[in-house]
Amino acid sequence: MFKLRTAIGLGALALGTFAFSGSAQAAPPTQLFPFFVVPQTQYAPPPAVAAPSEDESGTFELPARLRRQVVSYATREAPGTIIIDTPNTYLYLVLGGGQAMRYGIGVGRDGFTWSGVQSITKKAEWPDWVPPPEMIQRQPYLPRHMAGGPGNPLGARAMYLGGTVYRIHGTNAPETIGTHVSSGCIRLVNEDVSDLYSRVSVGTKVVVLPMTERRAELATSIR
Repeated sequence: MFKLRTAIGLGALALGTFAFSGSAQAAPPTQLFPFFVVPQTQYAPPPAVAAPSEDESGTFELPARLRRQVVSYATREAPGTIIIDTPNTYLYLVLGGGQAMRYGIGVGRDGFTWSGVQSITKKAEWPDWVPPPEMIQRQPYLPRHMAGGPGNPLGARAMYLGGTVYRIHGTNAPETIGTHVSSGCIRLVNEDVSDLYSRVSVGTKVVVLPMTERRAELATSIR
């Protein structure tokens, strides 16, 4: 009988201890210093993204002959006409009165030059680049689409010529100005293409001279 009472007593003691332990665990921790306030986490705003610059040419400096300048230029074309002097890598914007604004350009490499008369049918700022099928066939590694921006090979501005695949556009490679390097498009440094873009409109006549015609000797810089 004594053993039975002892067992019952020990069982009750164990249950009481378990209940007390459970209550202690369920109770929330006591805040020792209630007057301390935990500061809220501060989140920094995302960094601002700067707008692309009009001139991404960095520290590269064009040779004097390729810098934008007003020159004497004899032509029968009306003021406002663009003349591409392919062999000498110049673009002339006829001003009238025997003068023109001359820009240094990059033109088509061997086998990719062309000549004729076109007009500007579209203008775009920081244009997207979609390589034409002919270029993809020659260079299948090229992207099918590239959004406009400083890394885009069309640069800051583009002027589309007629129904052709050719454009007058900017470049992120200013060292190619004065060379025969493209697939037929005409490229200028971003600063120059932005200047030209502001001076012409849709419908502007564009005359592209053939490689056999050299006109540089007729143009003299106006000091």
